[in-house]
Amino acid sequence: MNTMIGSTQFHVPKTSTLEQAYNKHHKGTDKKLSKEEFQRIMQDIILHSGVTGLGIKDILLFIFGIPIVTTFVKQRAGATAIPNDIFIPAVTSASVFLLAKLNKI
Repeated sequence: MNTMIGSTQFHVPKTSTLEQAYNKHHKGTDKKLSKEEFQRIMQDIILHSGVTGLGIKDILLFIFGIPIVTTFVKQRAGATAIPNDIFIPAVTSASVFLLAKLNKI
């Protein structure tokens, strides 16, 4: 279905890829996996497995592009009624809502 509508697809990694990433980043077998180790493992897995589909362009545009552009326009216009701490998350949330309504995520 994702292929038909052009949505983003994450490839499922091989077991060997998961084991290699885990062994590479997790130091010590008796310790819990730290947040930083988990992030590095996930980065390796996503980079190695890859992302396909045209939907990734939509997601990157909506989640990163639109908030950056609207913040730039807000700064240039000199609008100070809404602080950036509220404005940026609101625009990002609106972008994600729009992606959901368009069935892109």
